[in-house]
Amino acid sequence: MPGFGDWLVCGVSTQLHQLVAGIDEQVSPSDPDFRLSGLTQASLIRLSFLQSVPLSAIMGRIGAISTEGHRRLLANLVRHLTP
Repeated sequence: MPGFGDWLVCGVSTQLHQLVAGIDEQVSPSDPDFRLSGLTQASLIRLSFLQSVPLSAIMGRIGAISTEGHRRLLANLVRHLTP
């Protein structure tokens, strides 16, 4: 988080039935971001499952999403948190 060097991370799950509509996002093999993601099967990016993690606990990078995908996820999160 700002000032502390922590990162806000979200869960990734293959349990598609756990989708929270309007905030989580499903990534399927047919999606443009799937190859970048490092995922091996359809999964959820779970913005409904967030945690603050110190940089020292992050061991590396396993995948990525496009800038557009990142913007879409941030917009979902903002929409969810806005009263």
